[in-house]
Amino acid sequence: TWHLKKIPQIVRERTFSLDSPKFEAKTKLELNSVCGIECQRKLPVPSLSDLKNLLSYETVFENGTRTLTEVNVLGAVLDPAANTTTRRPLRKKRQIYGTDSRFSIYDKRFMTNFPFNTAVKISTGCSGILVSPKHVLTAAHCLHNGKDYVKGSKRLRVGLMKTKSRGNGRKRKGAKRNGVPSFQWTRVKSTHIPKGWFKGVSGDIALDYDYAVLELKRPHKRKYMELGISPTIKMMPGSMIHFSGFDNDRSGQLVYRFCSISDESNDLFYQYCDAEPGSTGSGIYLRLKEPDKKKWKRKIIAVYSGHQWVDINGEQQDYNVAVRITPLKYAQICFWIHGNDENCTQG
Repeated sequence: TWHLKKIPQIVRERTFSLDSPKFEAKTKLELNSVCGIECQRKLPVPSLSDLKNLLSYETVFENGTRTLTEVNVLGAVLDPAANTTTRRPLRKKRQIYGTDSRFSIYDKRFMTNFPFNTAVKISTGCSGILVSPKHVLTAAHCLHNGKDYVKGSKRLRVGLMKTKSRGNGRKRKGAKRNGVPSFQWTRVKSTHIPKGWFKGVSGDIALDYDYAVLELKRPHKRKYMELGISPTIKMMPGSMIHFSGFDNDRSGQLVYRFCSISDESNDLFYQYCDAEPGSTGSGIYLRLKEPDKKKWKRKIIAVYSGHQWVDINGEQQDYNVAVRITPLKYAQICFWIHGNDENCTQG
């Protein structure tokens, strides 16, 4: 069951204008994280002043201007036992683990219906998910490398899967049109990234803040997916998660997968879902029952951050990692979507 939680408040304190970004960083779809599972276990829990700094955020607008918004955090519960994780055996280096368990969605009826129609393509090469009539959730590193915004983010666009193909229905010679989605591209009006993602602010915990919200220039009329608070592994049915994205090795296809989570820290899920670059930024969701109802509901509980290489006990190990939507992150993303915290009291 989805359990309702009281959400901390994120309150806007001051907004400053900053210089326009250079937009010169290269997009990296695979990250070398500085802090893996072992490192996460040793991290101290951020203090209230740390949280205020980490959850302050930059906004970049379509015309290239940029602001920094400082925030206050009210009602946050700081859990000293938050970063404990369960130890699991280490694995070998690979992004596809054993048999490739990904499914390409070919049938247009599935592709253009909920929940698959909530997956979107980001023009920098990542994926994302619709979280309101005009907002998309994705990974921060699809837009910013920690020091500067990536080249393609200056004229950022979001591709929504089209339900109808234009033209007179004639196929191009040799083209496989069946099941290949075409996209309707929409310009992005503004982008929010938490300050915790920026190098020099967060040090080892940057990966915990690898999420961003894009506001579209024009609203869409599709069904989107609501945010949920990420439960612990024990509270998930079979500890299974699901996500769909546009993996690079299956060009033009929507790729769906589900798998179990193997490990968790307060802010991250470690899982072995088969995935390739391009699916980074996908919304990870669960299907649980609504409280006091018999209805099932899917909600986004994490953002897929991608494939990570880290040092564990002096050895290079890899895993696929996702950033959990904690009550604090729920409060921040909800605030970005609604522009106030009145709609964000219960998660």
